[in-house]
This record gives sequence, structure tokens and C-alpha cells, in this order.
Amino acid sequence: MPAEPNQLAHFAIHADDVERARKFYGEVFGWTFEAWGPPEFYLIHTRAGGPHGAIQKRRTPVSGQGMIGYECTIAVADVRKAVSAIEQAGGTITSPPFEIPTVGTLAMFNDTEGNVACVMQYARGAAITQE
Repeated sequence: MPAEPNQLAHFAIHADDVERARKFYGEVFGWTFEAWGPPEFYLIHTRAGGPHGAIQKRRTPVSGQGMIGYECTIAVADVRKAVSAIEQAGGTITSPPFEIPTVGTLAMFNDTEGNVACVMQYARGAAITQE
């Protein structure tokens, strides 16, 4: 076990339609994007000091199965506003907001590319908060 907890260093969003996904994440979370490297690959800027991210064209590995990855949770100031923004931008809420005692209120969604993710309004005093 490491002496210090490991921080999330990078996340990637795989998309069938990169432009549609950029629009979704830009509208819902205010993220910005920078073209980088190969075609249909963008760096994601979340906030100063935030984790590094990328949005890229979904590729099918040799196994023939699309990318399977980690569940990602995005900290938000107001989970109900985030749910509304997700739906307005074309996402689908798969689990409406529910409280996790001492942690916060969580909702799960599918983005416009079918990826599963979560939004969490962390409780005051929880390890991570979005003020």
C-alpha cells in the first residue's frame, strides 16, 4: 500500500460521436476542450488543479469489444441542477438522486455516448466537496 493515497491523474471519455460528447460535457459541466494529438482527440480542462482528462473516439480493441472502463463521479454543487442539465443536454438519468449518509447525494447517468457516470453533491465535511 502506498504511503500517501493516490490521486486520480487522468480520465478518458470514449465517444462514438466526439463532437456530440464535447457539447454534452461542455453544456452540463462547463468543461473546455483542446485539440491534441490524433484526430478526434481532445484534452479536457475541468478546473485549475483538477484531474487531467481526454475525450476520444471510441475504438474497438482486438478483442472486438468496445472500451470497458472505470465509473467516474463528478462533484457538483447542486445534484438536482446537474440532473436537469444532463437531461437537457441529451443524457439519461439511470438512477435518480439518492442520499448516501455522511457522503452526499448521488445520481447516475448515461451520457450521449452511452457511457455510465455519476454526479455527486458531497455533504459538508465529506472528503471531497464542490463549494
